[in-house]
Amino acid sequence: MDMSVLKEHIFLIGFMGAGKSSTARFLCSLLDVKETDTDEMIVAKEGCQIPEIFENKGEEYFRNLETSILDNIKNMEPCIVSCGGGLALRQENVRKMQDMGKIILLSATPETIYIHVKDSLSRPLLNGNMNIPYIKKLMEERLPKYHAAADIIIETDGLDPKEVAAKIADTYLQ
Repeated sequence: MDMSVLKEHIFLIGFMGAGKSSTARFLCSLLDVKETDTDEMIVAKEGCQIPEIFENKGEEYFRNLETSILDNIKNMEPCIVSCGGGLALRQENVRKMQDMGKIILLSATPETIYIHVKDSLSRPLLNGNMNIPYIKKLMEERLPKYHAAADIIIETDGLDPKEVAAKIADTYLQ
């Protein structure tokens, strides 16, 4: 399974807490390629954490940052890109990702997501709504856009990030 150089970017999309960042780390070591994380790029660019950006400048400002970050990624060597949970909600972002590579949706149940995010303080959209019914509602709103964007859908329930990465490598390298 030696594929030291990717021909295109692999974008991991999905709801917050689906395991995109953890899976990306394992996938990078499996494929021997670099990883980038859109949220980390935004934090580095802005010099503050995402909850602060939401609080001080608003969600729209943050979404615009996500779109501009994709332009930076276009100039990078093909790598594994862990995307923020809302990045695939804008059609413009989906088009940019499609032009640069494959989009893989990591899918999980609201219950799995809740287990992954329940102790997190860095999820501005869940502040004050850290519960399964709210997560389910938000996921249902986003799911059609996630599905429309995805080239490949991987169910992650019951799998650890290492297993998800192996599954992606097997699917992507066929």
